[in-house]
Amino acid sequence: MTENWPLRAEAICMNCGGHCCDDAHPPISTNCHKRLTAAGVSPAAFETNGYRRLRTHPDHTCILMKDSMCLIHAIKPETCRAGPFTFEVTDDKIRIFLKHASICPIVPLLKEVPEAYGQQFDLAVQNIANLVAHLTDAEIDAINRIDEPDTDLVAEISRGPRYV
Repeated sequence: MTENWPLRAEAICMNCGGHCCDDAHPPISTNCHKRLTAAGVSPAAFETNGYRRLRTHPDHTCILMKDSMCLIHAIKPETCRAGPFTFEVTDDKIRIFLKHASICPIVPLLKEVPEAYGQQFDLAVQNIANLVAHLTDAEIDAINRIDEPDTDLVAEISRGPRYV
């Protein structure tokens, strides 16, 4: 019998309560901004501090979290879809990092189930590459300055074409 790891993953995420969204300011490309505002996300949910990003509540949780639940889960930004993978850009490479289990409790499942890891990694690469292609160099520089401890480098991919 094959384990139903997607159900395990969903249960892990639901029990976590969205701690990946604590102090998170996911970058929002122009395309993502258009998509989110077209879906009804208020322009007041966004701010710019080196790059367009989501605001946080006074308690430092994402502005789009309510009762430990993402209000836009089905249409969330690229980096949210990529979680628990994150990135930095160096020259013509995108460096992909996996967060530690201390940050994201789904990491042990990804390490235990190769199929889960592969699917989430592929989704992360697709979303991160798309995001990076739609950011300016200044935005990428600002994002690269964000300290992300407790991560391990897992891949380097080509930066690919730019659309900005």
